Amino acid sequence: MEPSSNLTGKFLIAMPGMQDHRFERTVILVCAHSDDGAMGLVVNRALPEVDFGQLLNQLGIDTDFDTTEIPVRFGGPVEPGRGFVLHHVAQGESAAEGSMRIGEDLAMTTTRDILEDFAMGRGPRPAMLALGYAGWGPGQLDNEILANGWLTSDRSTAPRDEIIFGTDNDKKWVAALRGMGVDPLLLSPSAGHA
Repeated sequence: MEPSSNLTGKFLIAMPGMQDHRFERTVILVCAHSDDGAMGLVVNRALPEVDFGQLLNQLGIDTDFDTTEIPVRFGGPVEPGRGFVLHHVAQGESAAEGSMRIGEDLAMTTTRDILEDFAMGRGPRPAMLALGYAGWGPGQLDNEILANGWLTSDRSTAPRDEIIFGTDNDKKWVAALRGMGVDPLLLSPSAGHA
C-alpha cells in the first residue's frame, strides 16, 4: 500500500473504538513518516510518578536552583527508557546537533546536552520530555488509519502549543478533535464503509 501522505508534523487522534488501551484517547505528534514506517510521541499522557529533577539526578546531571522543570510524559510503549525532548525552534534557526526538525517551529532532541541545559536553567521553551515513543512498521500506520483507528489533523487546525506543551492532558484529546471541527460525542467507535 502506498502511504496516503507524509504525516510528519501532524497529529494522530485516537478514535473512540481504539482497541489498544495504551493509545485510548491519545493525541500523537508524528515526528517521522516515510516508506520505512512512522514514529511519534504521545503528547497527552503524563507520567506523574516521574519527577524531572529526580530523573536528572538519576542520570548524574547536576542541578541547581535555576533548573528549568519540564513536563515528563509517556511518549509511547517502544523503548520506554529512552528520552525525547520536544521543543520549539525559532523560524529560520537551524536545529542543534542531535535534533530532528519537525515542521517549521518544532524539533525533537535526543542528546544529553539539552537535559544539561535544562538543569542549568537554560534550554528551549516551551518543551516536554517524552519517555518512549510510538512506532509503526512500513504501511502499518496507513492501515490503522484506513481501519478507522486514527484521525489525522494538521497542527494548524488545533490549538497546537496547548495540545503539545499544555499541562491539562485530560482536555487535549477533545481540544484536538474540536480543532478539526469534530464533536467527540458524535464519533462512532465502529467504522462505517459505504
